[in-house]
Amino acid sequence: MDFVTGLPLSNGYSVIFVVVDRFSKALHLGALQAQFTAYKVAELFINMVCKIHGLPKSIVSDRDPVFVSKFWADLFKFSGTLLRMSSSYHPQTDGQTEVTNRTIEQYLRAFVHAKPNTWFRLLPWAEYHYNTSFNTASGKLS
Repeated sequence: MDFVTGLPLSNGYSVIFVVVDRFSKALHLGALQAQFTAYKVAELFINMVCKIHGLPKSIVSDRDPVFVSKFWADLFKFSGTLLRMSSSYHPQTDGQTEVTNRTIEQYLRAFVHAKPNTWFRLLPWAEYHYNTSFNTASGKLS
């Protein structure tokens, strides 16, 4: 899990919450306002991921304050999900998500070329295209 930040304001949002399933490589994207909370991220995670796939056995994320908050830790401790953090200043631990973030940014740049503040409306299409693209490395759909 990670965040893409620094985006132009689009429908009140400026952050993308990125979740990549390490097994299936399925991508889930959600929009957040700049001043998001751990509660809002958890709500989005449940609506984007858990309602479709159930609770994960483990989660790998960076050390964003949201992911190291007591609320986040308690939520997943209660659900039996193991939280694993990438090493500080070493984002390669969660390299799959970092590569995915770059791909999503490229998709959105292509989709919103002339109107960058419309990325929010096109986020579902970026997710769809990513999840239905052929991955030459794995020989499967992403």
